This record gives sequence, C-alpha cells and structure tokens, in this order.
Amino acid sequence: MWLSTKQSCPFSLLRLFLPLNLAASDSLLPVRGIHVSPLALGAMSIGDKWARFGMGAMDKESSFKLLDAYFDAGGNHIDTANAYQDGSSEEFIGEWVEARGYRDQVVIATKYTNLWRARDDTVKQKSLYMGNNTKSLKLSVESSLKKLRTTYIDILYVHYWDLHTSVEEMMDSLHHLVAAGTVLYLGISDSPAWFVVKANEFVVFQAPYSVTERDIEREIMPMCRHEGMALTLWNVLASGHIRTDAEEELRRSTGEKGRTILTSWERTEDEKKMCAALEVVAKEVGAKYITAVAIAYTLHKAPFVYPIIGGRKVEHLMANIEALDITLTKEQMAYIDGILPFDKGFPAKLLVQYGGPYPFLMTMNATYDRQPLLPPVAPASD
Repeated sequence: MWLSTKQSCPFSLLRLFLPLNLAASDSLLPVRGIHVSPLALGAMSIGDKWARFGMGAMDKESSFKLLDAYFDAGGNHIDTANAYQDGSSEEFIGEWVEARGYRDQVVIATKYTNLWRARDDTVKQKSLYMGNNTKSLKLSVESSLKKLRTTYIDILYVHYWDLHTSVEEMMDSLHHLVAAGTVLYLGISDSPAWFVVKANEFVVFQAPYSVTERDIEREIMPMCRHEGMALTLWNVLASGHIRTDAEEELRRSTGEKGRTILTSWERTEDEKKMCAALEVVAKEVGAKYITAVAIAYTLHKAPFVYPIIGGRKVEHLMANIEALDITLTKEQMAYIDGILPFDKGFPAKLLVQYGGPYPFLMTMNATYDRQPLLPPVAPASD
C-alpha cells in the first residue's frame, strides 16, 4: 500500500516486511510477509503526558484527527511504544481503532523495555517494569494489550538490548508470545548488530537515520540487507531540524520554535549546510518541501526501508507524504552524501563496504564479476 499525495484513498501496492529467517540474502522471495505502507506514522507525540518535558503532545481530538488523516491517505502502519506519553499514546491509539472499527485494517507496532510506569506513584519498586527480562516482557505486553484494546500485537519491538538479559532468555520468552498468537512479528531497535544476528529471529530493525545521522551505514544497514530484515527509521527529519532559513526565522518570530528536549530547537551549522543542499535538490526534482527530499533520501538507501514520520499537524503529514513522489538520481544521492563528512570506519575503510567490489587484495590477483545488491523498492507506475 502506497501513500500518495495524488489520492485520498487506499491504493494498489503494499511494500513488504521481509520474512523471519530469510535464507537468501537480498532475496525478493519472502517466506512470510506483512503488508505495510511505506511511511509509518510515529506516535511518540500522540498522547497528552509529555508536554511539560519539552516533547510534543496532543489531546485526544487532535490525535484522532492525525490518525484519521494518515489512514485516509492510505496509511496502515502505526509505531508506538509502551512508555510513549506515559502510556497515553497506546491508550489513544486503542480508543481510535476501537471507535473506527479499524483494528484488523492497521498494523500496530509497539515496544517493551523502557519503564512505562515511571510516574505511577502506586508503584514503589520500579525495577521489574523495565529491561528485556521475562517478567518485564509479561507485564508490559499485558498492559499494552489493555491500552490498545486488542487481543494481539502486530509487531513487538525490543526497544533496546539492556546489556544484561541473555539472548536465550529474551528469545525464548518472545517465542512463546508468537506461538500463542499474542504477537505476530518480532522487531528490535537500537541494539548492536552482532546481538541481533545472534538472536536470529527478528523481521525488522528500528534505528535513527537521516541525512545528518548516517551511523547505521557502518554495521546495521549491511546486516539488514544480508539477513533480509526491514528497516524502520526514526529521527528522519533530525528532530525537526530539517527546515529552510525562512522557516526557522518564522518559528523564531512567532515563538513556535520547536522541540527543546536534549537539544536546542535551532539548527546547528552542519544542519544549515545540509538544509541548503536539500533546497538545491528540491528545486531539481520539483519538490515543494525539503523535508520530503530528506525522507526520500532514506527510501533510496536500501530495499525495504520504512521511515517513521511523526509530527502533530495534518499539514506536516501531507507535506511528508510528498516524499513518495520523489525519485533521486545516483548523482543527487552522492551530492547529499558529500555535504557532511562521514567515516564508515574499520573494516569498511580497509576493505570495502558490503555490496561493493571485492577487496583489493583479491582484485589485484584476479578479475571478478560483482553481483549488484537489491535496489530500493520503487512505487508501481500508474
């Protein structure tokens, strides 16, 4: 199912998450697949509990309005977590799908690991409500099912590895949920590549990635290509810092500003440099918004990539959907890549990045034909 700026109803083609335990790397033959729209709706701002912390927050009415706009545009992929907005994110989503009768028409992804009862004064000892351990998982999933008003979770993410729970404990506990039909697919976020490969049961990896933050190109993105895992990406607009000079000045003059938690709402010099480059590319491709170009960039990086678009305003959602109408050339991708320095580090620097030519120690002695990597999924033509 593709979101589109040209229509306001569900459309023809669904992009797939690749299956668990895909045998052939870079294969287009999924053993199991769940059909999701190419842009996921991030629900960190849906809910009404985090405004006082400098994070976005939305009341129930505005949350329903945003969810309606996303669904009416063809979206079916909603990404939340047990702790988002102290649980009110899951609660609002659950009320929305129940009120609209949409439960089986959407893919709901949630997460466990973070403390989801942080501000619940009735809980005196909070240590058992977080981490990857079996009890934390049980308590979290039971709560998520109630808040989401559902009997099953489409995609359950390990929010991050807690550095202490063993692979065996975590995967055994997750397996029981899948076997029981309580969870359909497993994902993991913000964890080392070696740990994910050792677990060997995840269908999707979630990570931060943008034109200004390309760290996952070192290990995570090659791992996902080789293992047949999809990528869902957060922070694709650099915490809302992808904006033009004129937009920044308008925010300053109106007092709207932006997210202030962990960082200034204003852009750094590197971010300004990147935004200027995105303006150049936007003019070349006829895009109205540089945010759409930044999202399109991530879609061009690997075969099965699903950017998570957040925000609180319907107009921002529709502006982001423009990304699906943008095709970037290799030259434009290289131009964006070259704006800020990026070191892929060892071993890619010594040998070559996954999918590149054979290492020079081999090619200096023989000639090899290279099999190209699977290209990004492109929308079907009208």
